Amino acid sequence: MNPASCEPVPVARMVELSRDEALKLLGTVPLGRVAFTDQALPTIRPVNHLVIEGDIIVRTHDGSALLGRALLSEVVAYEADEIDPATRTGWSVVVTGTATRVADAAELAHYQRLLTPWVDAEVGQVVRIRPEIVSGYRLVRNRLSSAPST
Repeated sequence: MNPASCEPVPVARMVELSRDEALKLLGTVPLGRVAFTDQALPTIRPVNHLVIEGDIIVRTHDGSALLGRALLSEVVAYEADEIDPATRTGWSVVVTGTATRVADAAELAHYQRLLTPWVDAEVGQVVRIRPEIVSGYRLVRNRLSSAPST
C-alpha cells in the first residue's frame, strides 16, 4: 500500500531489451545524459541527441570536456530513459562506446542541420558515440501490491 494514500502500489518487473529495441527506444527521446571522465573524475552532462544508423550524435562547443574526450577517442557512456513514476513503468537504456569528433565537413554540416542545440551558445562541434555495449530494461506493470495488514 502507498502509505500516503492507502492505495495499492503498482509493482513492475524488469524485462531486458534487445540491442535493436534499446537503440530504437533511445531514438524516441530527445534528451539523455553522457558520462565521461573529466580531470580523473566522473562527469555527467545532459545533452540532446539523435540516433542515426545506430550511432548517438550530440553537439557540443569548442573547449568542452566532452569534445576533449572525443579528440582522444575515449570511452563514454550514454543514458536515456522514459519512466512514469506514477505507474512505475517505462524504460532505461545505457550505451557504452567510443566518442569521436565528427571531422568531415559535409557530415558535420548535415548533423548541425538535423540537431538543434537546446542552449544559447556556440555549439559548432559534433561528437559521435559508436555503441559497443548496449543494455536496456523495460519496466512492465506486473500487478498491484498491497502491504500486509497490521
